[in-house]
Amino acid sequence: MFENTMIQNELITYFESRGYNVDRNNGSAVIKSFTKPEDEIFSLYNGVGLRHLHNASIIELRGQDSADFLHRITTNGLKDFHKEQIRKTIFTTEKGRIIDVTTVLNFESHLILVGDISNKVKVMSWINRYVISDDVKQSDANHRFNILEFSGPQADSFMTWVCGSSISEIPVDSFKVMNVEGILFFLAKMKDERGFKKFWVLTDTTHTIRFLNYVIDNTGPFDFNLIGDEAYNSFRIEQGIPAAPNEINDLFNPHELHLSGLIDTKKGCYIGQEVLARLETYDKVQKRLIGLIFDSPINLTPETELVDEENQNVGVITSIVNSIKLKKPIGLAVIKKNYLNENTILYVVDGQNKIEAKVTGLPFKK
Repeated sequence: MFENTMIQNELITYFESRGYNVDRNNGSAVIKSFTKPEDEIFSLYNGVGLRHLHNASIIELRGQDSADFLHRITTNGLKDFHKEQIRKTIFTTEKGRIIDVTTVLNFESHLILVGDISNKVKVMSWINRYVISDDVKQSDANHRFNILEFSGPQADSFMTWVCGSSISEIPVDSFKVMNVEGILFFLAKMKDERGFKKFWVLTDTTHTIRFLNYVIDNTGPFDFNLIGDEAYNSFRIEQGIPAAPNEINDLFNPHELHLSGLIDTKKGCYIGQEVLARLETYDKVQKRLIGLIFDSPINLTPETELVDEENQNVGVITSIVNSIKLKKPIGLAVIKKNYLNENTILYVVDGQNKIEAKVTGLPFKK
């Protein structure tokens, strides 16, 4: 059991105390929706949404070689990586397959790596495997932080409302210590997949709850909503955002998931570099992440197949949802490049059922 379990339970208790419905299933507790999923997704597209990143993996690296070590074993460059900067990078296997996509925050005395909880053991094992004589020590830091994410077109204005005009002085891809009404936290500024500014608030549980109370009671004139799992999952699929464990896993490489922007092609060797460079240089990427629109809802099982009109397998469906925004069943799939043309008709086969699936570009919704 990971060390964020107690934190998760404390926040669940907090949300319950405010009257939100918690869904408990197989020992886990999540909030599928805080209000109406339609209202929550409206805020993600038009206003500002606040989401607790309950699936975040948080790992701390200490030691003077930490940044250089990550530079050598992951895809992105971390040589000129300074205090309070943020950089995303990918851990890949020798075959160029994805272990995890991580966001690295430089605290100068240490680094914080934020990835997905489903890949945490793999990442920590991978780091242990390659630390030999390096001054690098890792530890599980989930017990130290919660991460709250503010995103949407109004996120920048909303965080200025909450934190003051000083946030304009924080460059994109960096973070600062903030004090709002005696509540201490780190505020990280980044950009989301649509180009809007998004923010992470990192702090301990006590300050997290105080900050949540302050924000919820001071939403001002904004289209603000807390975001549950149901609305966010619909949003991320509509936007074509790969996520663990569905897409971010060792079945795929970064090129297949449109993550080539996290590969520094000029920095030299890293684990998996030869394979990924060869795929790009010689145009050998055989599959890509794409969108599918289904004729009717489907249930994704290990037996589900995606085939062409001649019943030849063309790839794998990774995520499905009944889209709140589009009001139709859609999904993400990694399919062979011969089938990537818009409006190509494929078929989902599961037992005796055969459902039509139309290929579409990503994102589904701008």
